[in-house]
Amino acid sequence: MDLADSMQRAGFETYEAGSADEAIRILEAHPEIAALFTDIDMPGPMNGVMLAHYVRGRWPPVRIVVVSGHVEATVAELPDDAVFIGKPFQDSELTRAIRTLDRRPH
Repeated sequence: MDLADSMQRAGFETYEAGSADEAIRILEAHPEIAALFTDIDMPGPMNGVMLAHYVRGRWPPVRIVVVSGHVEATVAELPDDAVFIGKPFQDSELTRAIRTLDRRPH
């Protein structure tokens, strides 16, 4: 993914998942993960908003960014402290959002 490469160039270590189930397995295997970036539309029974809520409940410190080019998630739909970014967006917007989330108190 170009986005993963861009995030690596910005200094972030990245892991890529093709589904919510795969993302959960990666989070379980790597407790050092500090941020989740997910699209609302993803394969499988769990969409990105559902994944965001699951991650918030299981790993509360993980920072969450949800994106979509088809629907806009409202603050009420997202877990606490999650950020929504509409597509298309610049890689710099995502980098800025993650860094802003990282400065929030845990």
